[in-house]
Order: sequence, then C-alpha cells, then structure tokens
Amino acid sequence: IRDDLVTGVQTCALPISRQGGLLDIRMVPERHNAVKVIMLLDFGGSMDPHVDLCAQLFSAARAEFKHLEFYYFHNFIYESVWTSNKRRLEDRVSIHELVRTYGTDYKLILVGDAHMARHEVVERGGSVEHFNAEPGQVWLGRLQAHFQKHVWLNPTPLRYWQDSYTITLIQRLLDQRMYHLSVDGLTSAMRELAR
Repeated sequence: IRDDLVTGVQTCALPISRQGGLLDIRMVPERHNAVKVIMLLDFGGSMDPHVDLCAQLFSAARAEFKHLEFYYFHNFIYESVWTSNKRRLEDRVSIHELVRTYGTDYKLILVGDAHMARHEVVERGGSVEHFNAEPGQVWLGRLQAHFQKHVWLNPTPLRYWQDSYTITLIQRLLDQRMYHLSVDGLTSAMRELAR
C-alpha cells in the first residue's frame, strides 16, 4: 500500500502470484478526519511576527480536516469576522450568520496572541477599528455557547503569559482553554476538543 501524493489516493497492489501475473489495483479513497472545525485567526498588528507559525498551522489543518472553515478577526471577536485576511467591508460575515451556518457539531479554534488593551475585550466601543455596540466578551460568550467544544491557541511564548492582563482575562473567559501554539499545546488542545 502506498500513498500517491499527486492524486491523494491510496493504491493497493496484490501480490502478482495470486493473479497469475496480472496486477489487481484497487483504488482506496484517502482518509480524512471527519471532525468539523471552524478556525478564527487573528490577523495583523501584533500577530505579524507569528505569520509563519500560523501559516504552518493553517497548512497542517487544511491537510488534516475534511470539514475546515476559516475566518479572520483583528485583536478580538466582535459582531463580525472576515472571510479574507484583506479585511474588506464586503468580506464581513456576522457572528449571528456564523452560528446559523455552522452547527454545534463544529469545534471552534481561535488563534491569536491575545495581546490588546483591556477595553478591547470588556467595553462597548473598545474595538480599534469601529464602534462595537456590545463588548467583545459578549460576542466571545455567544460563540462559546454555540460551539461548546472550543479552544484558543496562542503563539506568544508561555513565559510572557503571566505578565499580560488580557491573556489572563481571556483565559478566564475561556475557562482556561487557552493553549500555547506548540506541539505540546496542540496535543493538549486536541485532547480538550475530543472530550
């Protein structure tokens, strides 16, 4: 049995002796993880140093999950996210639409450094890009209520977490479901999503 990297299909050739010298090739579809995932990626600003790491995560996730949807946000979650990292107005999708579109069987993975001002999480009008009528923590709570299996992956080195008010705050809002974007962190996060 071998994987054909070009076609993404596994092929199986039975021993020639059983077939009187003829090959019996059977095509077997490539196996994909049936887990449904929606990934929300923080993009721009303080996330710029982590672009390569996030690109690796995105590439690995694309190869692993058959059902993977991804959207972008800047700093924190508010009433909408973007379908493109260009963050254009016409690329916005409301959180209400996201919740209507994707069922509770989807697992939510948020990726971001959680590095922002406190008011961006807890206050109306806290967003740096627009006036948000409700605090970001309210929108995060709506996502948590719908996607009960959720984690936050943070590329910030662990040694800086305790010194960041917003990392500590978001960890508390997520019931400690924030994990470092590393092999060990990913292992723990996937274990949490599988519970």
